[in-house]
Amino acid sequence: TYSGVLASCDGFMNLHMRDIVCTSRDGERFWKIPECYVRGNSIKYLRLPDEVIDMVKDEPTSRREIRQQFKGRARGRGGRGGG
Repeated sequence: TYSGVLASCDGFMNLHMRDIVCTSRDGERFWKIPECYVRGNSIKYLRLPDEVIDMVKDEPTSRREIRQQFKGRARGRGGRGGG
């Protein structure tokens, strides 16, 4: 397990943490890590205080807001090719 201070989080639930204490699976060994990055698809659960959840900005609710948020970004995997 990783216990520490959440520095940032993105929309894919990737976490950047600092001042971490890492505990081994058997719970007998501990490591202190200054900072780490945890990929979102490897997270099983996450505990956050209620104060942190209240600080989260409101998510866009309408389709128009979502479209405006992603307007101008590249779409898809392809391109014109070449090169």
